[in-house]
Amino acid sequence: MDSRLIAIYLNDHLAGATGGLELARRAHGANRGTEFEAPLARLAVEIAEDRDALVDVMARLGVARDPVKVWAGWLAEKLGRLKLNGRIAGYSPLSRVIELEALALGVEGKRALWRALAAEAAGDARLEGVDLAALARRAERQRRLIERERLRAAALAFGTPS
Repeated sequence: MDSRLIAIYLNDHLAGATGGLELARRAHGANRGTEFEAPLARLAVEIAEDRDALVDVMARLGVARDPVKVWAGWLAEKLGRLKLNGRIAGYSPLSRVIELEALALGVEGKRALWRALAAEAAGDARLEGVDLAALARRAERQRRLIERERLRAAALAFGTPS
């Protein structure tokens, strides 16, 4: 593997994982007491675990974290809160739909990361014990969960039967 390019790639994903984790935690917090609370809580925990797995992979490969990219991922999530959602202030049913769509994009990117690493790092002793295929399968399960919840959220937001 080209160590310079893999470092850029992994740090880009770490930035995305940081923003995604912040988004998952915010979505969970905004949905306490709703039918979305439990699936979003599970998703937030798993995204945190996946981010930790990425940090572990980076350490095993000797890739230093780029604090500027991590900060940028965190900031991007905070700036994303400024989007229009049909209300001057606060959370709206549209907020939930948009958050779930953003989480879906992030999880799909994460699935691609694990699959790319599995293909390119096969046999790399440094990644022994890291089950990249299991991480990719978990991302696929997360994507299905998000899609189910996104469709329910859209039905609530747009007044269509679920």
